[in-house]
Amino acid sequence: MTELELLGPRAHGEPLGQAQLKAVAEDFQVDEVLDIPLAGEGEHLWLWVEKRELNTEEAARRIARAAGVPIKVLSYAGLKDRQALTRQWFSLHLPGKVDPDLSAAEGANLRILKSVRHKRKLQRGAHSANGFTLRLTRLEADRAGLESRLKRLAVAGVPNYFGLQRFGHGGGNVVDARAFAERRELPVQRNLRSRLLSSARSYLFNRVLAERIAAGTWDRAQAGDLLAFTDSRSFFAAGEMECSDPRLEALDLHPTGPLWGAGPSPATGAPQALEDSVADTEMALCRWLAEAGLAHERRILRLPIGGLTWHYPEPDVLQLEFVLPAGCFATAVVRELVDLLPAGQTENPCAF
Repeated sequence: MTELELLGPRAHGEPLGQAQLKAVAEDFQVDEVLDIPLAGEGEHLWLWVEKRELNTEEAARRIARAAGVPIKVLSYAGLKDRQALTRQWFSLHLPGKVDPDLSAAEGANLRILKSVRHKRKLQRGAHSANGFTLRLTRLEADRAGLESRLKRLAVAGVPNYFGLQRFGHGGGNVVDARAFAERRELPVQRNLRSRLLSSARSYLFNRVLAERIAAGTWDRAQAGDLLAFTDSRSFFAAGEMECSDPRLEALDLHPTGPLWGAGPSPATGAPQALEDSVADTEMALCRWLAEAGLAHERRILRLPIGGLTWHYPEPDVLQLEFVLPAGCFATAVVRELVDLLPAGQTENPCAF
């Protein structure tokens, strides 16, 4: 499957050039933002961990092994990229135990920067946001155009697409999900089942978002829409009055798209018709998600970019710093600026 099939059109115009991302891990840095005051005491040991070119699950196994505890007593708020330099929280449930020696978990690609006791475990999705520092290297782009586009993104946001990494190489997760859906079966392996269900929901959401971009309604409310605040999972119906809410203009409130599950879309009017039209083209996937026991949920269509700043540390390097809500993809921001060179490619294949 192509990028356009998995994501859809851009909202702010054609790419302004090309660049490379993740030439080295330090080019893609992520810091979890956790708004939880830690008590300094309790049964749970919270760890602030820096990892490089290591995924979250591998880091968790190393920490649990060093602590001498089963992996099930370790938790984390969210998954972070392998090919990146990331800092995130983990917690270990250690009732009646002293802090273990975790030096065996550390190495060139994992460091424990801080440890704090707390009364509760770290829950999945507990972080409120992620802070990003991205370096776009080997940049070939119109700098004046980039300046104008970046200023626009800072005030208008970008489409809240799920990134390509959600779908596996070449969209293989979606292909596999369709195969299971046609057979009305679920994978036996828990991790595979979770991955394919998530990929299917994400793909359908992206399809709806793509249609809203094509219609010019991705960033504005319509009567019948379901609206949600940036950091809230709850939503409410939009009538004519709600469509004029000033919080929409301020990027605090947004129209939402479906994360498919049991039951019909609670949207009405034109938004429901559009969502139903997408569902009609992927009936097997929608039925499969409902039969898997997933509830219908919503995700904001528009992604506000917090604290966006940029500069050029070198003539061909653009460094971006910004904050996104948890569960959102930094590549959605980059995609509205430039095309990314494939991994390992270091120059324009069309250049002579």
